[in-house]
Amino acid sequence: MTSYLATRLREGTQQSHTAAENTAFMKCFLKGIVEVVPFRKLLANLYLVYSTLEAELKHHLHHPIVGQMYFPEIDRQSSLERDLAYYYGEDWRSQIVPLAAGQVYVDRILELSKTDPACLIAHSYTRYMGDLSGGQALKHIIRSALDLPSDRGTDFYEFEQLPTIEAKKIFKEKYRQTLDALAVDEETILRIVAEANYAFTLNRNVVNELEADLRAVLDPHIFELLTKQDRVGSTERHSHAA
Repeated sequence: MTSYLATRLREGTQQSHTAAENTAFMKCFLKGIVEVVPFRKLLANLYLVYSTLEAELKHHLHHPIVGQMYFPEIDRQSSLERDLAYYYGEDWRSQIVPLAAGQVYVDRILELSKTDPACLIAHSYTRYMGDLSGGQALKHIIRSALDLPSDRGTDFYEFEQLPTIEAKKIFKEKYRQTLDALAVDEETILRIVAEANYAFTLNRNVVNELEADLRAVLDPHIFELLTKQDRVGSTERHSHAA
């Protein structure tokens, strides 16, 4: 028996994915505008999200559903720690603070861990599948925009245990197959898909809060030109091509 959860998640979150790509922050980002101050704040908040998510996934290793969806080879906490040390210095722990939206994001993961742990899968899916897909293109944008040293500044996007495009592709297929093999009923599927859409909203709220930092360093006219036109979402493009 298969749940087709992977397909349900992909199709059920297309609009949310497109909305996330069409925030002003991400429109600028995708056009090569990366500023250190908002970017390092983003990394700091992602660190708080991932360290919480990974701790809660480990906490539920014996859960019949959640336990199957924890893959230590894609953990991001230590990678983000290296990036934060690069952007903030070795005392980065004393400097990072959550944005208001970032704290809401973390609190939601903690709440689910206590009340509905199966929905942690929604947060795992939206984060890791994004990192292994579109995140790889973002890495190249960041490296070019910030003129980074060859071995520093984008560890978040580096998967040491999945070093090649083919390795990432194989892992993503394994991840989807594991999703589809989960013994989940329709009610649980609906909750997970709904939570995945909310996860996109939480992420969108974080980058929206960073918009002010970006506006502060860009000419208003340039900012308007960069952000006025919406993009077709990457998942929608792939669906149309298929």
